[in-house]
Amino acid sequence: MSATWAAVVPAAGSSRRMGRDKILAPLQGVPAVVRTLSALRSAGVRHLMVGVRPAGGSDVVGAVLADHGFGDACLVEGGETRAATVARCVERLARGVTHVVVHDGARPFATPDLIARVMAAGEADGAACAALPVVDALHRSDAEGRIVASPAREGLWRAQTPQAFRRDLLESAHRRGAAAADDATLVAASGWPVRLVRGEEANVKLTFPEDLRPAGAGTATAVGFGADVHRLVEGRPLVLGGVRIPWERGLLGHSDADVLCHALADAVLGAAGLGDIGQHFPPDDPAYAGADSLELLRRCRELAYEAGWRPLQADCLITAQRPRLAPHVSAMRQALAGVLGTPVARVNVKAGTAEGLGALGREEGIAAQAVVLLGAGSA
Repeated sequence: MSATWAAVVPAAGSSRRMGRDKILAPLQGVPAVVRTLSALRSAGVRHLMVGVRPAGGSDVVGAVLADHGFGDACLVEGGETRAATVARCVERLARGVTHVVVHDGARPFATPDLIARVMAAGEADGAACAALPVVDALHRSDAEGRIVASPAREGLWRAQTPQAFRRDLLESAHRRGAAAADDATLVAASGWPVRLVRGEEANVKLTFPEDLRPAGAGTATAVGFGADVHRLVEGRPLVLGGVRIPWERGLLGHSDADVLCHALADAVLGAAGLGDIGQHFPPDDPAYAGADSLELLRRCRELAYEAGWRPLQADCLITAQRPRLAPHVSAMRQALAGVLGTPVARVNVKAGTAEGLGALGREEGIAAQAVVLLGAGSA
């Protein structure tokens, strides 16, 4: 009987040493975890289980995966340890799955060829692990960093993922509950031999910020566009760019209807590949009735941060026949720059009229458009 494979991708770590969520770090514009899943799918794995952080981790990761064609991946809330996360994912596997390949979400550089080779060895021997032989001298130190011993390196290997197992062997090893750094250690401790498959030097695990640099993550940029329009009505305040503008009418909407903030928020989300503002703040949700759109923009910027992007520059256009907006442009730029975390000089706001044409020219509404440039990495 041929094997039926599923992939378990632990991606629930805290990323403390990286300083941000490393699985969403953009590598030439593509989130790390998306690259990981793409390699698994290219190797022939169709069933994908991703262990994510509790407390909302699935919302952000799910949106990113859906936008990159992996909406069918099953997201599982992870445990306190890597082993606990893998065990929870294995528990959720479909009954017909016979073999499991475990691959870290933060190892986005593994090739489909490596994954396929490890899977072939796992199918043949029951358990296999990608690894590289140790070629450097080894030293053991004391608490003060002085050499106290120099173990021989012969026969020593550096473990990587992917690691592939017969499902029953992996389940049995996790039921024993022993503490271990990886699944190969657990399976080997249960008494089953694990085949070592030569790995790849490029198959590094993202751990420190400098791990991103070889992939060009620090220089990647992305552009997003957003637009919004709302009707002018009596009895509503007029808020644009977070600034309340004295006027006889205001914009109609579920929130404060700040078209400039909405357009800018959509541009930020679009550049980061995170959908649109309506997905994150539904217009029929009572929680956002009368909401401050400047705060919604702030939350969209935070979502972009979590995905590894930061705003670099914004250019905005408001189209309104009246009122005259030029006196308020400076205040809008200050407010928007404060929320985006960019210098005021990098946030441009232009105001124009519709020359009396169409609904905007008849003063029936106000529209806004925005273009945003995001850069990869933390500010």
